[in-house]
Amino acid sequence: MTTTTTGTTGAASTTGATTATCTTLRGRLTALGRAEVVLLARNRTAVFVALLMPAAMVLAMKSTLKQSVLDGTGLSVAAAALTGGIGIVLIQAIYMNLVSAYVARREDLVLKRLRTGEVTDWEILIGTALPSVALALAQTAVIVAAGTAFFGLAAPRRPELLLAGLLLGVVLLAALAAATSAVTRTVQTSQLTTLPLFFISMMGSGLFVPLEIMPDPMASVCELLPVTGVMRLVRTGWLGGAEGSDLLVAALTGLAWTAFAVFAVKRRFRWDPRR
Repeated sequence: MTTTTTGTTGAASTTGATTATCTTLRGRLTALGRAEVVLLARNRTAVFVALLMPAAMVLAMKSTLKQSVLDGTGLSVAAAALTGGIGIVLIQAIYMNLVSAYVARREDLVLKRLRTGEVTDWEILIGTALPSVALALAQTAVIVAAGTAFFGLAAPRRPELLLAGLLLGVVLLAALAAATSAVTRTVQTSQLTTLPLFFISMMGSGLFVPLEIMPDPMASVCELLPVTGVMRLVRTGWLGGAEGSDLLVAALTGLAWTAFAVFAVKRRFRWDPRR
């Protein structure tokens, strides 16, 4: 009887400690995220880029894409533009916005001050990313709703794949943003250091031009780009069409790039100002 009582008490204590830890972690992340929302709202340029640029680029690509270019891919102009728009939202709202955010907080000594408290390094990085992630997911929901309601697209055929692609994209691009911030000296130069991934993804990751219409050697290379796997999962989740082997390759490619980005953050992320 004594042994049973002791075991039950120990289990209850462990459960209580775990619950308290989760509550504390949630509270710290919420506080960091709330502070980041305030700082983001004060940066009108970042808000403009995150909110309006993706919509403007989707409309521009929709007006310039021709159905003849997409023949044989099974995509309409609206489908290509709107699924590509999700990729643009992820890159601009998360990657490009977070690089400037991490650099700004580093140069203002915010990151250094946060490290003197109880908050862990990963909590600081995640808390800083939360508003950008929420903004990207909200815009994605708007794109899917608009595509279904106004552009004649069907509801997501495989929502689990769409959600998996979004989750992979969020983690990958947030990690790449933290890694890119390590080689970015100022907020102003972040507009330059983020351009390579932006242009490479625009041209080669299937954001608006499917890999199926590219020559085979070029398509094989483009399949290895960081955002390509994310876009294949997102497009298949919404429109369907890809085979199981293609989806596996897409997921493994995205996970490999995510692991590389996380490793780079662990080794190279800078917490002190680059002065």
